[in-house]
Amino acid sequence: MSGSVTGARSPQDELAEHKLAFATDLLRDQIVCVSGGGGGIGRATAWLAARLGATVVVCGRSLEKLQGVVDAMRARGLDAHCESVDIRDRARVEEVFARILDKLGRIDLLVNSAGGQFPQPAIDYSEKGWNAVINTNLTGTWQMMQRAAICWRDSGLPGSIVNVVVVPQNLHGVAHTCAARAGVIALSQHVAVEWAPYRIRVNCVAPGSIRSEGWAVYDEKTREKYPLTNPMMKAGLPWDVAEAIVFAGGPTGSFINGEVLTVDGGGQHWGEIWTTGKPAYYRHASRAWDVE
Repeated sequence: MSGSVTGARSPQDELAEHKLAFATDLLRDQIVCVSGGGGGIGRATAWLAARLGATVVVCGRSLEKLQGVVDAMRARGLDAHCESVDIRDRARVEEVFARILDKLGRIDLLVNSAGGQFPQPAIDYSEKGWNAVINTNLTGTWQMMQRAAICWRDSGLPGSIVNVVVVPQNLHGVAHTCAARAGVIALSQHVAVEWAPYRIRVNCVAPGSIRSEGWAVYDEKTREKYPLTNPMMKAGLPWDVAEAIVFAGGPTGSFINGEVLTVDGGGQHWGEIWTTGKPAYYRHASRAWDVE
């Protein structure tokens, strides 16, 4: 896919050419399914997995976005497929898994990157807004996890799940997604124990400030401050998270189970992320430390 300006490199071009940190055959003959694969972290993960030899299935609600990813990957000689699904709809999730199994025979790694949120003070959440975030980020993720686990249990084949969550420490203005993702972490840690007899591993990757299309929901002033939310003073890239996902979920993580791998430049030990802007009450408190 070409950029909007002649000669410009698109995000897909960059993902196709980004330097690899793993052996190019790491995921050879593996089937990797990525929800939220139409953009951001999900798209980067799909590209990385495919470049490492996997057959990749990208899933999401926008078939147009998914097809764009698949077309760009196939143009590079990579094995990619797409499936349109709303992960909140249990019946649709079951249908998609049935189609993937019918077409490809199995899934080896499921990456749950689909999700969404909007910045807003929690006191102002509507019932509809709350339910939209919880149903997508928590219930939708669970439905993908459970369906994959049932397929692995019934087939006797091993499997791996990586759920993309958030770094909950000092992340403000998105309490609904923090609650949902905390639920995903708890689910992952508990089923990592329950499902171990089926040879199923379950882990989470928690990104901090990552520069992707998702930044568009935040105002420009807030985005400008994001690189200051960690001691490295920079924002990460979707590729950084994709590498962590492949490490934890692939053969390199064969003895990693029930863990949360944080990818935030040390931000959880450092500062704050105010997605709605830092209120004056807290700005005043922070400045008090600057008084000699």
